[in-house]
Amino acid sequence: MPNLIAALTGDIIKSRKAPPQALEQTFALLQQAAADFGGQRGLDLRFTRNRGDGWQVVLTDPTQCFDAILFVIASLRAGRTGLDTRISAAIAPVDTLGTRDLADASGDAFFIAGDQLDQMPRADQIALAGVSDAHSALVDLAVQIASRWTAAQAQAVAMALLDPAKTHDDIAARLGITRQAVQNRLASAGFGTFNKARAAMRNLTPDTTP
Repeated sequence: MPNLIAALTGDIIKSRKAPPQALEQTFALLQQAAADFGGQRGLDLRFTRNRGDGWQVVLTDPTQCFDAILFVIASLRAGRTGLDTRISAAIAPVDTLGTRDLADASGDAFFIAGDQLDQMPRADQIALAGVSDAHSALVDLAVQIASRWTAAQAQAVAMALLDPAKTHDDIAARLGITRQAVQNRLASAGFGTFNKARAAMRNLTPDTTP
């Protein structure tokens, strides 16, 4: 996918009603999620906070877009701040990734993601542009499943997404629980089904129709 990136733009849901401490904790979780996800894959997501309750990251490997969306959702749910985020993602060309951060980045991917976020119905949490309708529908279904994750399920999912090489025994040791408990959490979260969707998304063909 030459010259294409995935831009993710988001804002915190009901941020104006949130206690300042919870809002700051949520942004800290988002920034850490970006650092962890990118670090594991050798990518610099360049997390940038903007517009008060807004944030933005970039994926120079757009095939990682779906995994990144799931990882952000899981990380916030596991963090138990009581806040969630909307995410507008766009796979499209980029002109520049900016200088120090994404504040001065430009290109279709950033413009589309920003416009899409502004136009999203408040009831929607995720929007994805630049892919087929089938892939977009797949993301919508996955997000509906993810909305039912408990904090414990989300924690296990986040760890499984972060490093696919980690076994259930590795995750169990990190969480201080049994291997069976890890398996139960992932199964209850629908992670097996997610793996099939993740494989399909990694093989996506971007929709470049004007």
